[in-house]
Amino acid sequence: MSKLEAARKFEREEAAKIPASERLNFHLTPLVGWMNDPNGFCYYNGQYHLFYQYHPYNTVWGPMHWGHAVTDDLLHWEYQPCALAPDMAADAAGCFSGSAVPLPDGRLLLLYTGVQPATTDHKERQAQCVAVGDGRDFVKDEANPVITADMLPEGYSEVDFRDPKIWYEDGVYYCVVSNRHQTEQGTILLFRSADAHSWQFVSVIDCNHDEYGKMWECPDFFALDGVQVLLVSPQEMRATEDSEFHAGEGTVALLGYYDPATHAFARHKVQAIDYGLDFYAPQTTLSPDGRRIMVAWMQSWATANHDPSHRSWFGRMTLPRELSVKDGRLYQQPVRELQSLWRDTAILRNVKVKEPVALPGIEGRSLDLTVVLDVAASPDCRRFTLRFAADNVLYNEIRCDVDRGELAFDRSHGGSRRDVPHTRHIKAAPKDGKLTLRLVLDKDCAELFVNDGERALSAILDTPLPAGRISFAADGGPACLDVIQHHLG
Repeated sequence: MSKLEAARKFEREEAAKIPASERLNFHLTPLVGWMNDPNGFCYYNGQYHLFYQYHPYNTVWGPMHWGHAVTDDLLHWEYQPCALAPDMAADAAGCFSGSAVPLPDGRLLLLYTGVQPATTDHKERQAQCVAVGDGRDFVKDEANPVITADMLPEGYSEVDFRDPKIWYEDGVYYCVVSNRHQTEQGTILLFRSADAHSWQFVSVIDCNHDEYGKMWECPDFFALDGVQVLLVSPQEMRATEDSEFHAGEGTVALLGYYDPATHAFARHKVQAIDYGLDFYAPQTTLSPDGRRIMVAWMQSWATANHDPSHRSWFGRMTLPRELSVKDGRLYQQPVRELQSLWRDTAILRNVKVKEPVALPGIEGRSLDLTVVLDVAASPDCRRFTLRFAADNVLYNEIRCDVDRGELAFDRSHGGSRRDVPHTRHIKAAPKDGKLTLRLVLDKDCAELFVNDGERALSAILDTPLPAGRISFAADGGPACLDVIQHHLG
């Protein structure tokens, strides 16, 4: 039995033991075992396909396979058999992250990082490999790897060389790949090919200059609303005084302009993608109606080896998000398909709150909750507080400092017994006299969108699921709120 056949047999047998109630409602989890980076996110043969870094045999990181799921609506996922296993010399130490593109002949091509194990002669090596198939079963190119370190200019690494993101444009295949330069640190390289099998180096898209972390991982490169966007996930970030970036693994959007004739990218703006505690390695695709859709691993490496749930799966993806650029800034909102799950809507207008209070019908752990603070109608309100996923002892909290235009997301009282980051502080200034918070909950997943997606924040909650209370409070004078809640079912 091949490694791929063994993985498919194992996941099929073990997945049958997992009750549906243990899954999340609309966030993708691995079929079994471990999940991290999203891979191969694409629209192919009438469905969205999402592959993912996968270790089916354990709930901790291990020899990387590719898991696979499809969806019609970005909310309800159907698992497919394991797509790739580390079963050839070019990827014997793992099938690392990559991407996918439909071919003119109707097949689907996967471009991924194959890891070759260290030997007495050399360190572990990373290079880019190809597999082609019908969307379910894939055949690896016997010539793998197809993009190798000997194609690189001097000074680039054969050890940190991974995560290709491929696209097809004007009859040519392009891909961006992460690398680590010996002096510039994280670097994104551009390659091109006529057939997606024979590649050549083109240019350096951007490099770190040791400013935003060290190694850059999981690049994505696309045009959006008249701007060119480069997404990267840096390792070893330093925190900044303005709370734009936190220490450790981060995610960064570099916005600028790209000249397709010279293949030069000039960055004009740098911002965080997500400000939360659990978000990494985002990848995007285009929907059939032209939307740029992004999904990311909704987890943190700081907590990845300390799962208190004892489930037979670990990891999940974010809710897919629609991206746009407004006033030179990357915005993101939950995909509009989420509205199809809205049930039992509650709308409360011009509610005045001061002392902690629960509002009628506003509660739960599977919901889409929007809270709008009217600053003009709340002239003496200095701080507005929203507690959620709460019971008599435990709670999670969002505190909005109205005067300073700042927000704190705090899960430190949510039940965790781990010494890991639990609080993030971000900018959250009112816009046109209103501060808008949209909180999407799916059991232990919380995703917050501030001011119609100006900033987003993702976090996993340790609070037990029966804790579903929500309350509101204000310091100084009362807060005047509009509250709209949709249960999601």
